[in-house]
Amino acid sequence: PETLTSVGNLAVVFDRQGKYDEAEKMYRRALEQYSTVLGTEHPGMLVSMDNLAVVLDSQCKYDEAEAMHRRSLELKERELGPEHPETLTSRGNLAVVLDRQGKYDEAEAESLNRRALGLSKKVLGKDHPSTLTSMSNLAVVLDSRGKYGEAEMMHRQALELKERALGKEHPSTLMSIYCLAYLLHGQEQCGDACILYQRASLGFQKILGSDHPTTLACSNHYSSMLEDITSHPTLPTTPTFRPPRLILVLPIKDLITLYCLNFYI
Repeated sequence: PETLTSVGNLAVVFDRQGKYDEAEKMYRRALEQYSTVLGTEHPGMLVSMDNLAVVLDSQCKYDEAEAMHRRSLELKERELGPEHPETLTSRGNLAVVLDRQGKYDEAEAESLNRRALGLSKKVLGKDHPSTLTSMSNLAVVLDSRGKYGEAEMMHRQALELKERALGKEHPSTLMSIYCLAYLLHGQEQCGDACILYQRASLGFQKILGSDHPTTLACSNHYSSMLEDITSHPTLPTTPTFRPPRLILVLPIKDLITLYCLNFYI
């Protein structure tokens, strides 16, 4: 078991460094060893399945990520129960992967994520990391349905909760800042987006390093917005942003929708 734990820990290190190929290999190795040595229902096996599914999603390997999430959810519902925190997390992860593939109609995706958020608040409380993740997942769907006002509200609400629960420089908090900036950028609220992009970019550089995929993606989106402003001088650039009062969260759909989950473990 100690060797299996070491393999899993090394996979997590690769994952958080953005070295997804290496992380995938180590998670697969841990998964195979857990299955052979300790059995398919061992808690470490379930953790490895979840982590591998998240890494597969980060690499856009959605079909395999979906299969892994479904298998994990089935085992957790049977062994832990439908309202166990780990089961709630798996259900939310599966919902996001399905939404990213367009396998839900949008109304069903929204309904499923609202249910997951409600259960998480009931069982874990509004400040629990898994609850914040559920907020993020719902915000993704709201954004895809064009409900930008509610999506922004959830981004802002989650951000405030994460700053309080995790700290202002926690990677998941920075992801919330980034995602809010991305949403505002899409709504041509460039002044507010500029402040948030800058804060997220500097934070990612400090915490993750300048070569991490998330740091690079955030910097690229920030540069793209600045190019938009240069090309279209009529875009509003006066910030209306004020320090967040009630704020919420969400990951960027074509980037790392589940990325923040890695930092809750």
